[in-house]
Amino acid sequence: MLQGKKIVLGITGSIAAYKAAYLVRGLIKKGAEVQVVITPAGKEFITPITLSALTSKPVVSEFFSNRDGTWNSHVDLGLWADAMVIAPATASTIGKMANGIADNMLITTYLSMKAPVFVAPAMDLDMFAHSATQRNLDTLRAYGNHIIEPGEGELASHLVGKGRMEEPDKIIGVLEDFFTFAGTFAEKKIMITAGPTYEKIDPVRVIGKFSSGNMGFAIAEACAAQGADVTLIAGPVALTTAHPAIRRIDVESAGEMYRAAMSVFPETDAAVLCAAVADYRPARQATEKIKRESEEEIRLQLVPNKDIAASLGAVKRSGQVLVGFALETHNAQVYATEKLKKKNLDFIVLNSLEDAGAGFRCDTNKITILDNAGSVTAYPLKSKQAVAEDIVAQLASRLK
Repeated sequence: MLQGKKIVLGITGSIAAYKAAYLVRGLIKKGAEVQVVITPAGKEFITPITLSALTSKPVVSEFFSNRDGTWNSHVDLGLWADAMVIAPATASTIGKMANGIADNMLITTYLSMKAPVFVAPAMDLDMFAHSATQRNLDTLRAYGNHIIEPGEGELASHLVGKGRMEEPDKIIGVLEDFFTFAGTFAEKKIMITAGPTYEKIDPVRVIGKFSSGNMGFAIAEACAAQGADVTLIAGPVALTTAHPAIRRIDVESAGEMYRAAMSVFPETDAAVLCAAVADYRPARQATEKIKRESEEEIRLQLVPNKDIAASLGAVKRSGQVLVGFALETHNAQVYATEKLKKKNLDFIVLNSLEDAGAGFRCDTNKITILDNAGSVTAYPLKSKQAVAEDIVAQLASRLK
């Protein structure tokens, strides 16, 4: 799927830069055309002459050519490419990308890039694990970049592999998978719910469920990248969307999310219900802050919210695909199967709090997908971005 594809390969100052030669050779062998953009620090680890010999193109490093003063246009590169791959990507480069610090040719090319961007981090484990690096990676994900990390297996191997640049053949595989599915959802309309809902007790207190919204936002970006017209109904989260094909509707309560979903769903081809919707709300909402009076107990009467999944399942028309999520603490598959059937879902994504590295406030997730034909597919622990791609692949198989 890389035949004829134009790839900008960004190389930064990492000891893993030697792998770039193997990556270039593999991409060209697959039929891709490769243009290398390298940082000044990158040239300390691999020579431009080696890369130029492999690509049959001059390597771009400075804004002006040292030989004749020719201007290297980062804007033209951004328009030329079908994809940009930054491998290896150091912590410094990732930080500059996340914060728009355009002090070299590679970063200006990245900021001008119109095509999808894939980032393969390369640094030691402590640098990778630092909160600043993780924050910058989260920012890049929010911008719609694809982060390629090694060690997508069980928890132990996942932790050992973090920070090490993924092997060139695996990076090529990610690109092939992306271009295989690119355009899969062309002319499709997909609705996604994400984040928590909050039910007010009074003007300053709420009840709700834990949810960062990361999973739903990742699914929205993945669907949009494959050509879908996405409507994202988001609860109160501090996340942003990057893809222009994502229309966002912000809500707070379960009632607001229900009304938005019921309004949008009839015009969609599929819906993915990733939100952690509060099951109950206070029967009465105080109009003023409830004052604490010594140690006196307060009794809170709760009433059920409308079941969004069941309501959509009841009006689902032939050909529409409805995907639900289940988070369980025990008897996970039994409860997920019951929910799948009861709510007329096509498939359900099961998370279990019994699995290490899955659940709330994690960068990783471990899922099992159960469908209405009785199939059960278990996946290993992966980054949430990779999990989103697995879910979208399952959705694509039902929207052909």
